[in-house]
Amino acid sequence: MIDISAKFPTRRTAVAEARVTISAATAARVKENDLPKKDPLIVARWAGIQAAKKTSELLPACHQVPLDHVDVRCELDADGSCITITADVKAEYKTGVEMEAMTAAAVAALTIYDMLKPVDETLVISEVRLVSKTGGINARAFPARPEEPYRAAVVIVSDSVSRGTREDKSGAAAVEILTTMGFSVDTTETVSDDPEQISLVLQALSKQPFALIVTTGGTGLGPRDSTDRIVRGLIEREATGIAEWIRAYGRKRTPNAILSNGVAGIRDNTLILTLPGSTAGVRESLEALRPTLLHALAMMRGEGH
Repeated sequence: MIDISAKFPTRRTAVAEARVTISAATAARVKENDLPKKDPLIVARWAGIQAAKKTSELLPACHQVPLDHVDVRCELDADGSCITITADVKAEYKTGVEMEAMTAAAVAALTIYDMLKPVDETLVISEVRLVSKTGGINARAFPARPEEPYRAAVVIVSDSVSRGTREDKSGAAAVEILTTMGFSVDTTETVSDDPEQISLVLQALSKQPFALIVTTGGTGLGPRDSTDRIVRGLIEREATGIAEWIRAYGRKRTPNAILSNGVAGIRDNTLILTLPGSTAGVRESLEALRPTLLHALAMMRGEGH
């Protein structure tokens, strides 16, 4: 199975379709329910619903998905040449539900085949196909990356790193992830947890043409942690939703996420993000923002939605 542990739930939908070709004589018998195995369309509907919930047991590499909605419709076409099955599946989860929808449609088609085969030797399951799906990062429309990459700076706030007694890892992680997101990270600074040093560095950087400044460290409850308080005093406009989303994303991975007082906000048309000092915290925070960070910067420049 693919590792989806780092992904976050989004609303997922999928619609799949299957068709069973039948003879005209069989169509007439289906309409009258004149069959050895009664109510094939009703039975097939419930078989499809049950199959959707069992998909992960049938397909070895398929994740178990807690489904919020399954509907299966089995309808005889107007000309009586086939039965069309439509499966509609919804869930709020980390991965899509297209396999659940196609499994529902396929099993419903097999059920119809099984129930009609005593009276029709011409039956054909003609297709099982995905009609549509929504949800997830890949399905969303994002603003195109600008021709000139957004510039970003990373500030490591740490007494021990600034003294050279500990190797920086969180700042390096921030640079790595921001680069994969399309940023040009050409500046890194290391400062101690001294409030005055933090303030001076951030003020200086925000006067330069950086679209984004990311700090790592100093957002916890320790006696020297002050990054969040300094940034609150510097920003002109707070982006509360960004910080809330980072904590919401993190608390599903570690209860320690609630101990972070990280903030986000705008100063001089630069977005400042204060991230935890741990490498995992930095990685998870930036991954949480991957779907929306470029969009946020585009909005700040008046490019709209």
